Formats: sequence, structure tokens, C-alpha cells
Amino acid sequence: MSNSLGLDLDRVAPDLVEDLRAGMDAVEAALRDAVKGDYPFVTETSRHLVDAGGKRFRPLVVLLAAQFGDPHAAGIVPSAVVCELTHLGTLYHDDVMDEASMRRGAESANSRWGNTVAILTGDFLFARASDLLADLGPECVRIQARCFERLCTGQIRETVGPGENDDPMQHYLSVVADKTASLIATCARFGSLLAGAPEHIVDELTRFGERIGVAFQLSDDLLDITSESEESGKTPGTDLREGVPTLPMLHVLASDDPADARLQELLRSDLTDDALHAEALTLLRANPAMDRARQDLQRWADDARATLAPLPPGPARELLEYLCDVVVSRTG
Repeated sequence: MSNSLGLDLDRVAPDLVEDLRAGMDAVEAALRDAVKGDYPFVTETSRHLVDAGGKRFRPLVVLLAAQFGDPHAAGIVPSAVVCELTHLGTLYHDDVMDEASMRRGAESANSRWGNTVAILTGDFLFARASDLLADLGPECVRIQARCFERLCTGQIRETVGPGENDDPMQHYLSVVADKTASLIATCARFGSLLAGAPEHIVDELTRFGERIGVAFQLSDDLLDITSESEESGKTPGTDLREGVPTLPMLHVLASDDPADARLQELLRSDLTDDALHAEALTLLRANPAMDRARQDLQRWADDARATLAPLPPGPARELLEYLCDVVVSRTG
């Protein structure tokens, strides 16, 4: 089982760890098989991000949600692969839109092969996901289609930005919910649904996925600022350089403290200049807005934990609760 999230596996029941490890190994093998194309170059470009690794958080959520039914049901591993392929496909597209040069510590596909190849590779992964999805039945196809609609809507909302009468913070959270949380909620839904869990359990786990998904993105946004190396798989301060406002930045921009004036000026300017970017990153790291953002993250993690209360007690629920802690603690 991938442990790039920093899980303390000694805290997890050995039987559950063994089951999850076997499941994640099966997902990894199926994922690598799914990105093989008839044309070798397509296989090369599609494997680029698979080989770069990643947290595999989404497949893990599928496998954990399946623990509340039959965790070895036939559709569990394929649905986990569908979710990871969907995630990977969005990363190829995101890197083109963001003009990113790095992804997961490696050269991005768009930098290596150009925008057209990167976009088409993302489309290829969506096609492979759809092919696997067709075997899971019409209900799963509909769930995935509605999730994909939210992914696209969230990206469009982020690209367009908040309207004149929109609250920037609410706009940001709605983007996070659509762009990140919708797919993680779908992971929890697929896992529990295909495992045959009772309907109320499926609903609670879906709500958990939505909330932990928001928390997961908030923690990634904080890591983008706080990481001294390339822990996040991207160059630190990438969101700053690209002019993408995240939670700490929005707290600064909403501040009426005169001490924030210089940072506010920088956040409203072009930070592609290395010196200005370094100044903004240094000021933001030291700003009280970071603590406010961590408090927001804690609230989302607490909300995610609260949705787990109706679930049957046991190692699977305990690990989901532990994930709520990890999502917070990984930001330092």
C-alpha cells in the first residue's frame, strides 16, 4: 500500500493493512494495464504520470469505503482505477492550462511533448476510464458523468473567477468542492455501492468523501506555500506564481490590517518575476493568514470526521478517522 500520505501503519489493524495493500497492488497493476495503447507513443505519454507515482489517495478511499460491504466484490478494483484515471486525465489538462513545467517532481507532459499531446493523452485516459466504467453498469456511468460535469464546472468557475457580486472565499470553496471533492466523494460512493453496503452507509460515506476532499485540497494549497522542497510534486509557491488565489491568500486580501498592505500589493501583481515571487512567498509564510487557513482546514476535517459517526465501529472507520488527522498534520 502506498504510504506517501505519511500514514503510521502501526496504528492500523494488521488484517486491514494486509487487505488494503493487496487491493492497492491490484489497482496499480490494473492501472498500468489500462494505460497501454495500441500505439507505443500513446502508452509512453499515458504512463508518464503513472510512473511518476503519487499518493493514490482516491483508490485508497474506494478500497476503504468497500470495507463496509464486501471489499472483494468484482467492481471494487476497476472502479478505483476509473477514479485514478479520471484524476490523472485532469492533471494532464491542468498542466496545459497552468503552463506547468513540473508535475510530481518530473517534467510535465506538456513541457516534454507539447500541449496538443498532453491534452490528447488526458482524453485517452478519460476514454480508458469510460471503457472500464461501462462494465460497472448504468448507475455507475451516471454517477461518473455527474462527477465529470462538476469537474468541468469547477475548472470553468476557477478560470472565469468570481463575479462582481460573488464572495471570493465562497467562490474558492465552490471551486474546490467541484474540482477536487466531487471525485473523492465519487470514490467513496463507488467503493461502498459496489461492495453492496446499505444505502444509508453509501450516503454517509459519500458525504465524508465530499468533506475530506475539500480538506485534502486545502492541505495541498497550504503545502504549496509551506514546503521547502518539492514535497507537493510541484515547485513551492506555484499557485502564487500562476496567480491562483488560495485560502491563505484570500484571507490576506480580505484583511484590513495596514501591516498586510505590501503583501496585498504583491498578491494583486504579476508574480512571475523571481524576486517579487520570493518576497511574496516569504511574507505569506509568516502571515497570520496561514494560521487562519489551518483553522479552516481543521473545521473541514472535523466535519468529515462527524459524518463517520453513524458508521459501524471497527478498523475501517478508525482508519477513515485517522485520515482526517493526517490531512491536517501533513501541512505542519
